[in-house]
Amino acid sequence: MKLSKRPLLLSLAWSLLFPAAAVALPSAAERTDTVDAALVLSEVSVTAIKQATSLLRQPVTVTILDSAAVDQFDIAGMQDVSAMAPNYYMPSYGSPMTASIYVRGIGARIDQPAVGLNVDNIPFLNKNSYDFDMADVERIEVLRGPQSTLYGRNTIAGLINIYTLSPMRFQGLRLLAEGGSYAIGRISAGVYLKPRENFGTSISLFSSHTNGYQHNRLNEARCGELSDVAGRWRVVWNPSDAVSVENTLSATHARQKGYPYVLEGNDHPHYNDTCFYHRTGFTEGLTVKWNGPGFTMASITGLQMLHDNMTLDQDFTPQSLFTLSQRIHEWSLTEDVVFRGTKGKYSWLAGAFAFYKHGRMSAPVTFGQDGIDRLILGNINPVLPAGMELRWDEPEFVLGSAFRNPSRGVAVYHRSSVMLGPWELAAGLRYDYEHANLSYDSRVNTSATMYMRGRPMGSKEIDIDDHGRLSKTFSRLLPSVSATFNHRNSAFFASISKGYKAGGFNTQMFSTILQDKMMQVMGQAPDIDVDKIVSYKPETSWNYEVGGHFSVDRGRVYATFAAFWIDLRDQQVTVFPDAETTGRMMANAGRTRSYGAELTLRYAPTPRWTFNVAYGYNHATFSHFNDGHKDLSGNRVPFAPSNTLFASATWLIPVRGGWEVRLTPEVRGVGSIYWDEENLYRQPFYAQAAFTAGIHNPVWSVEVWMKNITDTRFNVFRFESVGKSYFQSGDRARFGVSLRIRMPDFKIS
Repeated sequence: MKLSKRPLLLSLAWSLLFPAAAVALPSAAERTDTVDAALVLSEVSVTAIKQATSLLRQPVTVTILDSAAVDQFDIAGMQDVSAMAPNYYMPSYGSPMTASIYVRGIGARIDQPAVGLNVDNIPFLNKNSYDFDMADVERIEVLRGPQSTLYGRNTIAGLINIYTLSPMRFQGLRLLAEGGSYAIGRISAGVYLKPRENFGTSISLFSSHTNGYQHNRLNEARCGELSDVAGRWRVVWNPSDAVSVENTLSATHARQKGYPYVLEGNDHPHYNDTCFYHRTGFTEGLTVKWNGPGFTMASITGLQMLHDNMTLDQDFTPQSLFTLSQRIHEWSLTEDVVFRGTKGKYSWLAGAFAFYKHGRMSAPVTFGQDGIDRLILGNINPVLPAGMELRWDEPEFVLGSAFRNPSRGVAVYHRSSVMLGPWELAAGLRYDYEHANLSYDSRVNTSATMYMRGRPMGSKEIDIDDHGRLSKTFSRLLPSVSATFNHRNSAFFASISKGYKAGGFNTQMFSTILQDKMMQVMGQAPDIDVDKIVSYKPETSWNYEVGGHFSVDRGRVYATFAAFWIDLRDQQVTVFPDAETTGRMMANAGRTRSYGAELTLRYAPTPRWTFNVAYGYNHATFSHFNDGHKDLSGNRVPFAPSNTLFASATWLIPVRGGWEVRLTPEVRGVGSIYWDEENLYRQPFYAQAAFTAGIHNPVWSVEVWMKNITDTRFNVFRFESVGKSYFQSGDRARFGVSLRIRMPDFKIS
């Protein structure tokens, strides 16, 4: 599917008018806190329990955004980081439960994530919780490549660390008010207090809203209208020099109306049944650190609860084919105990991790009259003898499915490193064990009548109660080795690491299984193996990487680079088993190969000018993959872009009274992206231009921003339903104003 080249040329012309790249910050003292530039700060990772105090010296490719960069680029969620980190892509489509992230050709559309997420060191186990509105963020770290040795399951592609603002580092009041086209709005308020030297607390409240960019032409309802409210309470207590305690309680609630999915060849959504998504989540995180004699210990305890409801017109047509209402109630408990120490030139880290997760889900599929006629009777009546016809006794019926999906796991890990002159040699090993269960209960009760030349011959009652229990156990050894050469302000490394993503169960396939069992009752389908269809295997990878970070010209030039080769076995890919089914499933491709390179470059020739460029190239193909119908070996892996590009320039203009004017043009490019394993559909490379003009001082800042200025048209998603292709287009041109207030002297008497 090709797009017009005109918006792309306009976007590229814009980027040439405002050459190259980067984040400009309020003062020269903070000038290095930009995209990837924060790596040069020696204390940038003091809150990262499993990393050393400077990621600059670590054998890992990472992009870091500090709070100034988050504000500068109006980052409200991890989708806004796309392309700022090379080979990192998180499209905004569907609902907040989608949250698909692709890094270096690896990602996941459904079920478990391929990229891990920690917020204030608390791991999020369910990617349904990944897409949330962020406020008062102190730092974002995007680590690319497997992080499985230290972080285990579901970090096969990388890891995101988000750290929120601590009351021990800022005291006062922070306010944000933002408004724009399409009823875009964000407000937040945070109060940060430090009543005693060893005690701080903060309360943050925030909310956002957008009307979305399209209407359902069948009923003129908005598609993609989304509202989100959230709050966070944080307490930090240091009872002694050796002990620190942090506790964070957060809650979020999101409500979305409609899905902006458009049938291929149309311009707008056009479907008849109700679509919405509701989500409520709670996270409680407790971190205790103790500095012992010669070592430190940290205990990280997390408790999460998630309740969501996704209801949708699953065929997205004006016909009444079938609808889905999926409700999930899940809670999880995690515990990570980390020890680390240093003796001379030898450093070590060891720990143990355990989790328990319990989920309940109901996912009934309702077949309407059109669905009965097309998907069931349309397959049976053509093969009946002449004069015979089967008719359904009801205008609709329900394929009921309910599940319980408890899982638990434990892991132990260790990493050692030794300094030999300018060289640091490191090796790590993790043993990861997981056991997952699935209890299912699928039901349908309906009936049909056979007619002979218009006369009823008898009814057939279909009463199926299919229930059972499946279980799977997964375990892996996850090694890593690296060598790093440090020289002045530079570090160069080579590493080999194994990545891992656990297997699981295809709960979305049970409506299809129940549909097949109905056809068996009617004598129209063979028996099926439920375990074979529902289960999918783990995927594993070997990642080979060389890279480095260096700073020259007295810090005015800073760059990172990396080249990687990934050999992936049993990659988990989302497929549609048949064109006329209601479900989708995770399958395992035989073998996948991905290789590419990444580069970030910052150049600050003067305190008033800064340029940044971030580029990632990735070539991911199936080296061995047969989907049961065709040999797809050699095809590109879908949904992962081949190129990501970010470039921006910032010009600071001082004015009277301590004010500065800041002008920041930017351009982001992504593509090409294939939408299916057969590579029949493709989104070519596209670019979006943006511009921000603001005036600020240490307390106030007002910015006028424009995004996708040229109104570039592109697609962010494509899928199939009942043999038809649907697309979702990307965000349109939009503009707005942001007001930020930081009052460090604010106090509550």
